[in-house]
Amino acid sequence: MSASASVTARRLAAAALAAGALVSVAALPASAADHARPQRPKVEISAVQYDSPGRDDRSNRSLNKEWVDLTNTTRHAVNLDGWTLKDASGHTYTFDDYRLAGRATVRIHTGKGRDTRTDLYQDRRNYVWNNDRDTATLRNDRGRFIDDESWGRDRDHRHGDARR
Repeated sequence: MSASASVTARRLAAAALAAGALVSVAALPASAADHARPQRPKVEISAVQYDSPGRDDRSNRSLNKEWVDLTNTTRHAVNLDGWTLKDASGHTYTFDDYRLAGRATVRIHTGKGRDTRTDLYQDRRNYVWNNDRDTATLRNDRGRFIDDESWGRDRDHRHGDARR
């Protein structure tokens, strides 16, 4: 084999290796995405008390026994400023200047009260969560879906128009 043929063969081999590397790199994200697990939300609806215990007399005490718990499943604090918690009928609570500590839970009560790091209040005079069926939906400050929790009849249809 001549020297020029040897150089040409080496150049062709190098070009083939480079092309193969580019194809592998381009294919990597797609194949990695295929095997990736769905990411668990950092903040999730961990519990809902939609039927306050006792008589539904619309007293502040009864309203505050209706609540939603949100839990931060990570070690790092999450800024919830501008996030929303909404029922199927559109009643919306917007978080204002609140950071949920890592591995912490905050309870959002329906009635009036004094906000603390573990309890927030919607300051409403009427119940929000339907006893028969409803859906609590959590969205971030950009309106992106984070988590939801449904209960009662037709929970897969996301109905919540019947009020108490």
